[in-house]
Amino acid sequence: MSEKATVCTASGVPLVEKGSTSFPCPICGKPIGRSPRCRNQGVTYVCDECDFQGP
Repeated sequence: MSEKATVCTASGVPLVEKGSTSFPCPICGKPIGRSPRCRNQGVTYVCDECDFQGP
């Protein structure tokens, strides 16, 4: 079973709200967390492991 992020990668907000998500980085597989607010606003995130940048 894969790891899940517990905080939003972009904002650091805990992923407790409905609409939060966690998924593996497409490059290295490290868990990426997204809060509903950052997802809706399209806030950019950067993977700590490989510097992959996403919307």
